[in-house]
Amino acid sequence: MFDATITPHRSLGPNGFRIVMTLVCLASIVSSIPFVVLGAWPVAGFFGIDVLALFIAFHVNFRHARAFERIIVTPIEVFLRKVSHHGREAIWRSNPAWTKLERVDDEDYGLLGLSLVSRGQRVAVASQLSPREREGFADALGSALASARRGADLGAV
Repeated sequence: MFDATITPHRSLGPNGFRIVMTLVCLASIVSSIPFVVLGAWPVAGFFGIDVLALFIAFHVNFRHARAFERIIVTPIEVFLRKVSHHGREAIWRSNPAWTKLERVDDEDYGLLGLSLVSRGQRVAVASQLSPREREGFADALGSALASARRGADLGAV
């Protein structure tokens, strides 16, 4: 009935990363040449440290992009699988008849939070999405939960 995978948005892909790092390296080399010629060669080392720091920041950013959430709704089960950027996995299962979607809305910013609640357990979902994207996701997930409840009710009759 519903199957969605949510991944963190990254605006720079691997090719863009290569281009940015190439340009930064070239700019650092070109900028450090006058300092080396004037005898202030340690400045070139600081340019290298800046390039290294930028590379590490991108590496950490790309590692965090490995995280994802997968939500599957069927007439008999709501299945949520969260995988962190470290690869740690958390699984949450519930009956759709007992599961409700809880929203945290703000009139200025839109939908700030979304949680699945069942039998006293609450798990946040779609935290990687923007408020506008989360709104559309909440509508689709709410419809899927309602359809699953109707499907379960029809099956019980």
